[in-house]
Amino acid sequence: MLAILVSNSKGGCGKTTIATNLASAYAQGGFKVVLADADPQKSAYGWCKRRADKLPPVKGLDWTKKIGKLPSGTERLIIDAPAALSVDRFKALLKMADAVISPVLTSSFDRNATEGFIKRIEEVKPIRKNRKPLGLVANMVRPGTRAANRLMTFMDEIGYPPVTTLRTRAVYAEAAETGAGVFDRGDKTSRDLQTEWTPLLTFAETLRDANG
Repeated sequence: MLAILVSNSKGGCGKTTIATNLASAYAQGGFKVVLADADPQKSAYGWCKRRADKLPPVKGLDWTKKIGKLPSGTERLIIDAPAALSVDRFKALLKMADAVISPVLTSSFDRNATEGFIKRIEEVKPIRKNRKPLGLVANMVRPGTRAANRLMTFMDEIGYPPVTTLRTRAVYAEAAETGAGVFDRGDKTSRDLQTEWTPLLTFAETLRDANG
C-alpha cells in the first residue's frame, strides 16, 4: 500500500483539491483507493459522497475524531489533514503515511505559514531523516507572473523545489461538484491539466518502489 498525507498549516491552500485529484487519478488507474478526511470541515468526505456511481469508486473515511481501520485490500490511501494541525496529531497521521505533500499558494501569507510549518515538522524524526519525504506543490499558480517567480525563489531558498506546479483553473471546482477530479474528465482542458500531475504521481510511485 502507498499512503500520502496532504498537509499544511495554512488553510485554503488547496489541500482538499490535491487529495481528491490524487484519489481520482489512482481510482482511474484501477487501484482500490481510500480517501481519509481528518479535517472537521469534511470537504473530502463530502466529495466522496457526491462521487457518481459510474466513476471508479473512492472509499471515503471520516477520521476527524480518530484514525480508523482501513478496508481490506486498500492499495492507495490519501489523507486530507486539517489546517492548524498539532504536532502530536501530525505525528499520528504521519505514522499511516509514506510521504507528505504540501500545497503552497503564491501569497506572502502562504509562504510565511509554509516556512513555519516546515520548521515544525522537520523536527519530527521521519521527516528530519527523510524516511518519509516532504514534497511541496506550487498550487493555483499563474506561470510567468511575479507572484509565481517569487514562489519558485522561495521554494528553492528553503530547499524544497516544487515537485510540480499546478495552474489555477475553474475546472477543479466544476469537477468537485460531482465528486470528480480532472482524471475523471475527458475534455481538453482536463487532459492538459493531467500532465501537470504526472511529476507528483511519479514522486509518489518512486516512494512505493523504494519501500518495496
